[in-house]
Amino acid sequence: MGGIKSLAKDTAVYGLSSIVGRFLNWCLVPLYVYLFPTEEYGIVTYLYGATAVALVILNYGMETGFFRFANKEKDPEKVYTTSLISVGITSMLFILFLNAFINPVASAMKLQGYNLFIILMGITVAVDAFTNLPFAYLRYKNKAWRFAGIKLLNVGVNIGLNLFFLLACPRLQSHFPGLIDWFYTPLGGKSFGIGWIFVANIISTFIVLLCLLPQIHRREYKFSWSLLKRMLSYSWPLLILGIAGILSQNMGQLIIPWLFPGHEIEARSMVGIYGANMKIAIVMVMFTQAFRYAYEPFIFAQAKGNGEDRTAAYCDAMKYFVIFGLLIFLGVMYYLPMLKHFISSSYWQGLDVVPIMMLAELCFGVFFNLSLWYKLTDKTQWGMYFSIICFVLMLGLNVWLVPMIGIPNGYMGSAWAALISYFIVMVMSYFAGQKYYPLPYQKGRIFTYVVIAGVLYLLGMGVGKVMSLSVTYCVRFILLVLYTGIVAAFENVPFISPRLRRMLHMRKR
Repeated sequence: MGGIKSLAKDTAVYGLSSIVGRFLNWCLVPLYVYLFPTEEYGIVTYLYGATAVALVILNYGMETGFFRFANKEKDPEKVYTTSLISVGITSMLFILFLNAFINPVASAMKLQGYNLFIILMGITVAVDAFTNLPFAYLRYKNKAWRFAGIKLLNVGVNIGLNLFFLLACPRLQSHFPGLIDWFYTPLGGKSFGIGWIFVANIISTFIVLLCLLPQIHRREYKFSWSLLKRMLSYSWPLLILGIAGILSQNMGQLIIPWLFPGHEIEARSMVGIYGANMKIAIVMVMFTQAFRYAYEPFIFAQAKGNGEDRTAAYCDAMKYFVIFGLLIFLGVMYYLPMLKHFISSSYWQGLDVVPIMMLAELCFGVFFNLSLWYKLTDKTQWGMYFSIICFVLMLGLNVWLVPMIGIPNGYMGSAWAALISYFIVMVMSYFAGQKYYPLPYQKGRIFTYVVIAGVLYLLGMGVGKVMSLSVTYCVRFILLVLYTGIVAAFENVPFISPRLRRMLHMRKR
């Protein structure tokens, strides 16, 4: 139980940076959707999806490989510096390649005329890939607060620069042009539009690099080619896993423009609507990400412990992940009429993707939780198999469903494709794991929580159809408390802590 408490604490700290950071970035969405039309915001969403894929490629599984070998080798510092040198070289080569072949790259991405945007995002993602290793080192050293602080600084600077470039600079140019003309006018000023979003990204990324210098220069660099080959042998299936996985996660944003030739503006508009509404479902993504940050170091550390305690910790982690994931799903869906105001009303036509994508992300989180068996047994090729299967399913379902639904709601096909694909690979991973690394997951208890959450969801949605909004919110809050109470009763969690109970007892005496 001590391991689970440690996991919960680290998840909370990492969640501080992930949840608060993404929430603050989430608050930029209303700014973007009110300043830019759907087709321009679609370019932002599309480029973010492409850079997410590039980030996975440039990391090529070295982050997880570092955790595995740092806990396995006698010299963790050699593991770290070998990884850092390798990723640093490949990131630099990526920047050189992108600049040398920018025209064909832009043409291949169907973004002719947006070369500068692509270069800015390319440099940003290359630096991000490099800094992922210092961030992983902070996690390895259990420096959760430093990790969270730098992540939040990155978000704060990025948001501040977005507000400065998109809101302050146009007014300053009107009243005090001499203050900003030296950098604002050469790039096109206000007409540079969404380009300022990418400028803010690259500046904040380099500030993060400066903050991580203590993890980069304060050490004796050791490089081992034999160690790197073993790490690559371990990590290359994770690279395939990661590429297939990130392509699956961003499939809708990336494939929609290719499915409607001759309708580029309408396709970008759909991508913009889909991306904006996915920002509402991002709460589940934030929870999964925070859990992932804490879970990878946790499972490799637990692998050194006793078998029975280790097994119990893995199973409890799965159970509590599902419990909190269902609570988040209910909370977001119950208060969606309030949350939808974070995006412009012109984007509300895509709100139906929110529950589908939240369930999809919950399935993906469970799939990630199940992935411990092939990471601990060094059978990482299984992760590659599952990700390829997921990618093939996602691609096939998108190609079938999106054009079938058509303009303007084709993005619904992408949402359903995500849920179906994640559910299938989640089930497959469970059965494969039970064969190669069997764990006594509390399946009955977890299924019970899923059923309870499903019933409460239907009740909450039904209440919204027959009662006023204010009464609906109150009833739904009671249903959330009911879910929490049922879980607490099943898990024997006291509503009043023993310490508080003793204090109340002493006061009575």
